[in-house]
Amino acid sequence: MPTLPSSSSWPHSSSSPSISSPLQRAVGVAKRVLSASSSSSASLPFDDRDSSHTSEGNSDSLSADEGSDFEDSFNCSVKKRAAKQPPKTTPVAKHPKKGSRVVHRHSRKQSEPPANDLFSAVKAAKSDMQDSGDYPLTAPGPSWKKFQGSFCEFMRTLVCQCQYSLLYDGFPMDNLISLLTGLSDSQVRAFRHTSTLAAMKLMTSLVRVALQLSLHQDNNQRQYEAERNKGPGQRAPERLESLLEKRKELQEHQEEIEGMMNALFRGVFVHRYRDVLPEIRAICIEEIGCWMQSYSTSFLTDSYLKYIGWTLHDKHREVRLKCLKALKGLYGNRDLTTRLELFTSRFKDRMVSMVMDREYDVAVEAVSLLILILKNMEGVLTDTDCESIYPIVYASNRALASAAGEFLYWKLFYPECGIRTIGGRERRQSPGAQRTFFQLLLSFFVESELHDHAAYLVDSLWDCAGAQLKDWESLTSLLLEKDQNLGDVQESTLIEILVSSARQASEGHPPVGRVTGRKGLTSKERKTQADDRVKLTEHLIPLLPQLLAKFSADAEKVTPLLQLLSCFDLRIYCTGRLEKHLELLLKQLQEVVVKHTEPAVLEAGAHALYLLCNPEFTFFSRADFARSQLVDLLTDRFQQELEELPQSSFLDEDEVYNLATTLKRLSAFYNAHDLTRWELYEPCCQLLQKAVDTGEVPHQVILPALTLVYFSILWTLTHISKSDASQKQLSSLRERMVAFCELCQSCLSDVDTEIREQAFVLLSDLLLIFSPQMIVGGRDFLRPLVFFPEATLQSELASFLMDHVFIQPGDLGSGNSQEDHLQIERLHQRRRLLAGFCKLLLYGVLEMDAASDVFKHYNKFYNDYGDIIKETLTRARQIDRSHCSRILLLSLKQLYTELLQEHGPQGLNELPAFIEMRDLARRFALSFGPQQLQNRDLVVILHKEGIKFSLSELPPAGSSDQPPNLAFLELLSEFSPRLFHQDKQLLLSYLEKCLKHISQAPGHPWGPVTAYCHSLSPVENTAETSPQVLPRSKKRRVEGPAKSNREEISSSQEESLQLNSIPPTPTLTSTAVKSRQPPWGLEEMEEEDDSELDFAQGQPLTGTQRSRFLGSQSIQTPHNPSGPGLGNQLMRLNLMEEDEEKEFEIQDESSEEWQDTDVQGSTYSSPRERRLDLLDSTELDIEDF
Repeated sequence: MPTLPSSSSWPHSSSSPSISSPLQRAVGVAKRVLSASSSSSASLPFDDRDSSHTSEGNSDSLSADEGSDFEDSFNCSVKKRAAKQPPKTTPVAKHPKKGSRVVHRHSRKQSEPPANDLFSAVKAAKSDMQDSGDYPLTAPGPSWKKFQGSFCEFMRTLVCQCQYSLLYDGFPMDNLISLLTGLSDSQVRAFRHTSTLAAMKLMTSLVRVALQLSLHQDNNQRQYEAERNKGPGQRAPERLESLLEKRKELQEHQEEIEGMMNALFRGVFVHRYRDVLPEIRAICIEEIGCWMQSYSTSFLTDSYLKYIGWTLHDKHREVRLKCLKALKGLYGNRDLTTRLELFTSRFKDRMVSMVMDREYDVAVEAVSLLILILKNMEGVLTDTDCESIYPIVYASNRALASAAGEFLYWKLFYPECGIRTIGGRERRQSPGAQRTFFQLLLSFFVESELHDHAAYLVDSLWDCAGAQLKDWESLTSLLLEKDQNLGDVQESTLIEILVSSARQASEGHPPVGRVTGRKGLTSKERKTQADDRVKLTEHLIPLLPQLLAKFSADAEKVTPLLQLLSCFDLRIYCTGRLEKHLELLLKQLQEVVVKHTEPAVLEAGAHALYLLCNPEFTFFSRADFARSQLVDLLTDRFQQELEELPQSSFLDEDEVYNLATTLKRLSAFYNAHDLTRWELYEPCCQLLQKAVDTGEVPHQVILPALTLVYFSILWTLTHISKSDASQKQLSSLRERMVAFCELCQSCLSDVDTEIREQAFVLLSDLLLIFSPQMIVGGRDFLRPLVFFPEATLQSELASFLMDHVFIQPGDLGSGNSQEDHLQIERLHQRRRLLAGFCKLLLYGVLEMDAASDVFKHYNKFYNDYGDIIKETLTRARQIDRSHCSRILLLSLKQLYTELLQEHGPQGLNELPAFIEMRDLARRFALSFGPQQLQNRDLVVILHKEGIKFSLSELPPAGSSDQPPNLAFLELLSEFSPRLFHQDKQLLLSYLEKCLKHISQAPGHPWGPVTAYCHSLSPVENTAETSPQVLPRSKKRRVEGPAKSNREEISSSQEESLQLNSIPPTPTLTSTAVKSRQPPWGLEEMEEEDDSELDFAQGQPLTGTQRSRFLGSQSIQTPHNPSGPGLGNQLMRLNLMEEDEEKEFEIQDESSEEWQDTDVQGSTYSSPRERRLDLLDSTELDIEDF
C-alpha cells in the first residue's frame, strides 16, 4: 500500500511559514483516514460550491443532491443496496486459512463502528482543500507522479487480495463503492478527481475478476460435462455434486461482481465521463477502453461504445487522444472488428475528419486508427474518405506526414508491390514489382497535383517504404532505358525522387520546412546511414556521367543530378580506383557549365566542382586542373569580349548576351572558388565606372559585374584575415571597398529595378561586414577597415526604402496564377531589402533614429512586413529601451507632421489616415509588454514629450483656433493604460500647468484635451477594465475572516493597463454567487481615490500593500443603476475567483519588480520621491510654455 510523505517533510507555504499549506493539511487528514477503522463509514457535507464540478448534461443529478446532507445520502444508498439483495453467507475462499471465520452479512450492524471519525476527517479535508488547487493527483514533482501510480496499484492490489473472501462479503465493498460514488459527485475538485480515479481503477480490477470468473465457469462446465458423459461405473456422484456446488458459487460470485460493476458504472462513469474537468473525462474514457479490450463479451456492445463515440467531439486534446487510443486497441484486433460495424458506420465520418485536428498528436492517432480500419475492415473506407487523407503526406509536421504516408502505402502500394515476409524474414521483391512501385509513385504524384516537390512525398514514405525507395538500381534503369515511355514531367519527377531518396539515406534530414523534433541519430542509425552512403556511391559513380550526358540539355533535370555529388562518399574514387569515371564526370561538368546560363545550374556546377577540389583527396590535382582549364576559358572569353566593347559604337544582342553569360558563369564560380589570381577586379570596376559615367553599358552586364567585384573584395578580406596583413594591404582593400560603395550608391538611382535592388543588397551586406563587428574576437588588426557610412549615404538608403519597399502592391488572387506568382516573388525581394536595412540599424551601422522610417509603417504594412518590423522593434528595445521609446514617439511625430502639412489642422482627427495613426499608437503601446514597473519611466517621459510637442506651436495671435499639433494628444491617449494611477494624476496636473501658459486658450475645453484627460481619469481606467475586454484575476471564496479579507483585496492595477485589442475573457471556473458590494457614487469614489493617493504618497508600499492599493483603483464603479454597464461591472466583482497561491505569486513578482526598480534608481527612497523626480517642473520645462 502506498504511503504518503510525513507532514514534517512537506514544504511550508512561502506566505506563512508557521501555518501548514492546504495540501499538507490534506495529507495529515489522509493519514488520519488511513488510521481509522476499515469498517467505518464516511459522510461528507455536500455544501461546497466549486463550479469546476458542474458538467454538461449533469445538472439534473446535481440539483437533486444540492442542499442535502451527504451522510444521509450515503447511508440511504447503503440501505438500498442491502434491501435489493437477500441476506446470505459470503462464499468461503478456495483455501481458507486455519482459524479464519466466515463473516455473515447479517452481522454487519453489530460490528459497525461509529462513522463520526471518517466523516469528520473528510469534512476537515474538504475545508482545507477548498482554498487551494493543489492535491496529490495534480501536485507537481516526481514524488507525486509516483504517488498516482502507487495509488492505482493499491486499488488493483486491494481487489486482487480480496477476490476470494472480502470481495463478496458485501459490507467492505458496498461501503467503499458508496463512498467513492458520493465523493465522485462532490463539488470539491480534489475529492471528485481522486474518487473518480479510484472508482475507475476499482472497476478495471473488478472487470479482471469477472473475466477470471467467466473462465472458471467455462472450465467448470467442461469438467461437469466430461464427468457426466462417463459410464455408470466410472461416474463419481460426489464429483458431480461438488461441481454443481462450485457452479452455483461461481454464479453467485458473478452476480455479485456484476452488481458492483453496474453500481460503479451507473453511479460514477455515466456522470463523470462528461465532467467539466478534462482529466476526469480522460480517466473515464481510458478505463472503458480497457474494459472493452479485456472483457469484450460484456462491454464491447453499442450501449458502451456510444460513450467513446460521443466523446470523440470533446474540445480538449487529451480526451480526444484517449478516445482514439481506446479505439486503436479495439480495431487492432481483427476478431473484435465484427462487433464494431454499427459503431463504424455511425462515427466513421468523425474519425476521418479528425485527421485534420488542430493538435498534431491527435491527428497522428486518427490516421493510425484509420490504418487499422483499412487493414482489418475491408471496404469500409471509401475513395472519398481516402482522398481526404492523401494531401496530409505534404504536411509540415513530420509525424503526421509519416502517418499519412503509411496510410498511402497500405492503400495504394502494398496490394501491388508490398514486401511480404516468409518465416519472419523479408522476401526480396522482383524487379517487376519494384518498377510497379515507382510507376504507382509517379502516377500518384503527377496526377494528384497536390504539391510541386516530390522530396516531401519521399520523406513521408521513408519510414514504411524506405527499402523500396533505396532501390537505386531500379530508379537508374528506368531513367537510362532507351525505349522508355516516360514523359518529360515523369522524368523530372523520377530524377527528383532519386535525388531525394539519396539525400534522405546519406544525410537523414527532412526537407526544408519539415521538423522531426529529434536531436540526433542513434549509433545503429548512423551505421545504417554510412552503409547506405557507400552503397549509393558505388552504384552511382559509374552511372552519373551517363545521366549527365543524357539530360545535359535540360536545366531542370541536370541541376538535381549535379546535387547528387553532395550525397557521395568521394573517397571511393580513390579506394575503388574509379579515376576514369572521375575524368568523365569532370568532362561532363565542363560541358554543362559552358552550355547553360541559368543561375541554378551554374550554382550547382560550381558547388559540385568545389566538393571535388578538396586538397585532402588524392585526385585533387586532377580536379584543380579541370577547374583551372574552365576558368581560363571563361576569363579569356571575358577579356576578348571586353576589348571589343569600347571599339564598337553599337553592340548587337549577341555580343551583349555573350558578355553577360560569361560574367554570370564567372560570378557563380567566384562565389564558391577563389579566383583572385585571375585579377578580375580591375576590368569589372572599369566596366562599372563606364556604366555610371556614360550609361552605355547594358544592364545585363552590370548585374554580374557588381557581383564579381563584391566577391573579389570578400576573398581579399578572407586572405587578410587569415594572417597578419601589412598596412599597405589594408589600405588597398579599404580603397577598393570605398570605391565599390560609391559605385553602388550611384546605382541606387538607376532606372533599372534589378540594378537598384542588387546594388542595395550588396551595399547593405558590405556595410555590415565592414562594421565595428569585424574586430570582435581578437581581430583588432582589422580596425583600419571599419567603415561608417556618411550622412548622404544613410539618407539615400532610407529614401530607397521609402520609394521601393513601402509601396502598395497589387491585389493577389486576381485569377492569373502567373501574375500572382510574380507578385509573391516581388514581395519576397522587398522583404529581403527591408531585412538588410534593419540589420544595419541593429548592428550600429546606421543611426538608430533612422528606425523611425521603418516603425511608422508597422501598422500599414503589417501583413507584408509585420514580423520583420516587430523583431527589429524587440531587438532595438533590448539594446536601449529609452532610445527605442523615443524612436516610437518620433515615428508618430513624423506621421502627424506629414498629415498636418497635407490636410491642415481642421478636422484632422476625423481623417482615415489619423485613425490608422491611432491604431499604430495602440500597437506601439502593446509592444511595451506587461512589465509596467519596468517601463514606468519610459511611458511617463513619452507622455511628457508628447504633451510638449502638442503645444509646441501656437495659433496666430488673436485667433481662437486650437494649436495645430493639439490633436496629437489623442495619439498619446493610447499609451495612457500603461500608466500607474498616480502618474496619471500628476500628468493631468502637468497638462493643466502647461495650458495655463497659453493665452489663446478658449473658454471651453478643446476636444483633444478633453479626450486625453478622459484617458487619464479613473473613470476611463474603470471602463478599460470591462469584463468583456480582458480577463480579470479570480480568487476563491473563503470562509469567515478570510472572506472579508478577500473583499478588501481586489485585482491588480496592472491588468487594467491592457487594451481593447485583447481577446475576450475566457470561461470562468466558477459561477457561484458572491456577496455583492453596492457601487459607490462618483463623488465618493473620487474622495476615496484622493485619500488613497495621499496615503500612497506618504509612505512606501510593500508588494502586497501595493497590490491591494492598485487593485482598489480598478474595481470602483460609478453609481448608475440604469446604465448598461452596471450589470457587467457587478458581474466582474462577483466572478473574481482564483487560487491563493497564484495571487501570492503575482504579489511576490510585483514586489521583486518594485525592488529591482528601486535598485536601479537608488536615489529614490519612496514612490512619492520617484514621481516628483520624474515630473519635476524643471525636468518638464514648464517655463518653456
